[in-house]
Amino acid sequence: MTEIVEEKLKLLPDKPGVYIMKNAEGRIIYVGKAIVLKNRVRQYFQSGKNHTPKVRAMVSHIADFEIIMTASEVEALILECNLIKKHRPRYNISLKDDKSYPYVKVTLQEDFPRVFITRRILKDGARYFGPYTNATAVHESLKLLRRLFPLRTCKHLQERPCLEYHIKRCLAPCAGKVAKSDYAAMIRAVLLFLEGRTEDVEKELQFRMEQAAASYNFEVAARLRDQLQAVQKVAEKQNIVTGAGDQDAVGLARSEIGVVVQIFFIRAGKMIGREHFLMQGSEDESDGQLLAAFLQQYYHRATFIPREVLLPLPVPETEQALLERWLSEKKQKAKVQLIVPQRGTKKDIVEMAASNAEKYLHDEAARIKQANDQTLGAVEELGRYLGLAKAPDRMECFDISHNQGSETVASMVVFEGGLPKKSDYRRFKIQSTEGKPDDFLSMREVTTRRYVDLPEEELPDLIIIDGGKGQLSSALEIIRKVAGHKNVPVVGLAKQFELVFTEGNPEPVVLPRHSQALYLIQRIRDEAHRFAITYHRKLRGKRNLVSVLDHIVGIGPKRRQALWNHFGSIGRIKAAGVEELAQAPGMNRPAAEAVFNFFAAQAELRGK
Repeated sequence: MTEIVEEKLKLLPDKPGVYIMKNAEGRIIYVGKAIVLKNRVRQYFQSGKNHTPKVRAMVSHIADFEIIMTASEVEALILECNLIKKHRPRYNISLKDDKSYPYVKVTLQEDFPRVFITRRILKDGARYFGPYTNATAVHESLKLLRRLFPLRTCKHLQERPCLEYHIKRCLAPCAGKVAKSDYAAMIRAVLLFLEGRTEDVEKELQFRMEQAAASYNFEVAARLRDQLQAVQKVAEKQNIVTGAGDQDAVGLARSEIGVVVQIFFIRAGKMIGREHFLMQGSEDESDGQLLAAFLQQYYHRATFIPREVLLPLPVPETEQALLERWLSEKKQKAKVQLIVPQRGTKKDIVEMAASNAEKYLHDEAARIKQANDQTLGAVEELGRYLGLAKAPDRMECFDISHNQGSETVASMVVFEGGLPKKSDYRRFKIQSTEGKPDDFLSMREVTTRRYVDLPEEELPDLIIIDGGKGQLSSALEIIRKVAGHKNVPVVGLAKQFELVFTEGNPEPVVLPRHSQALYLIQRIRDEAHRFAITYHRKLRGKRNLVSVLDHIVGIGPKRRQALWNHFGSIGRIKAAGVEELAQAPGMNRPAAEAVFNFFAAQAELRGK
């Protein structure tokens, strides 16, 4: 215990608040709340306390701490949530990757609200739904929502209707095609739908449809009828599970790979969806403590709180009353209960959530095993088949690409631990074979540029040459004789049948079909080929662009280069307007008009 900590322990107050533990570097390693700060913080430094290994490890790293006093326990809980989310301390239980969870946002502050996905919650008058863990599912839900309701999608109202209006995917509020009150009624239905209250949505649409029909507004009535039928189809897929009311049912499972919490959303008696959340920093914590930490962090950022939260087991007694009081305040004084059901449908749904959490962990374990088999396992297997002294953790693979000898390029891709390391990829524009295709000479050049003067400690564990015996001989001539690297293994990969040629052996190594070693070397070869082809196409496109721009008066080499750097492709230059072209470095308006008119004239000639 440091002198700073000893002095501060004497000054702790008898009040609620939050304490912040720091290590010697000043980094926050733990955030906690306390009803009485003096009692709670001192407990950490009492030698007779029976602390868990995790707490003992944390205390050994504490070099300083701070406290923030609050007016109540609930304020302390809220502050703790904010600080954990901001600093993500090492020793706190926390939702994994919680910063990236998506939300659905309805911009109620706008005259004609939009609905879209966001990852930031702002106090801007909008309504948010979430958080969700499956971004793909959220995008699919949003696509469904836009099929059901013709919402505007443009960020700014345009001056005239766009294509969305003409294909009946938008009501064109920009052109005054829909009254503000009618659009607001549709947004009310959207909010009910997002809350899972499909029965209320149906009633709303039915009422508005009948009103429109009674007013002889049959086009609007027909649109509302189609929306009603679509909502009814969605509602048919939702099973009634608890009869009535809003609940969240929570299930928890843990295994050697971690802890996952599954939450089922039940609205108006129907299960409308589910999400799972991974927890980290949970190894030495009890299930009750994990559950309390999850409830605290999840509902801190959740946009809807039900009247009942169904739990698989009780949370610690000291936490239950505090959590219920806090949740009730967040729900604006409506009472919220944490319930551990003992029998009936509610218990069944909690058990279903727990079994889904277990299934997720089982699937995740299988996925991890498969990923390990395909990476580290495949690396070890390849080393055995090639007879290497050690597994080739770092592998460098070369490929040559050219077009009848023009613009010959080489790629070098790097795999470490069976996975691509793209930051170490390199590409080479070959100079020695310009105008005449010679893969052997190209390979000698690229291996010279890569390995001559390269220190031994920077060599890879295996060099792979895509091209078979001839390419392998060219590479070995440089690597062994010129560069002087005697020990690094070098192999050649035949372009057909994945035969692997090794140094000094006339017969190739045939990797077994369906082996992970074969799949790994195929992935490396394909990645090298892809990287080389991409570079070759870029150079070819640049050359073609230059030849086209050669015919435009006022566009010299510098402006050609500026246009290429600014736009990246000839297609984008063709599609650009005069103003966009003039914004490229080195361009002015007359030059921009010359480029625009040149491509416009070409298009007109093709049209004729």
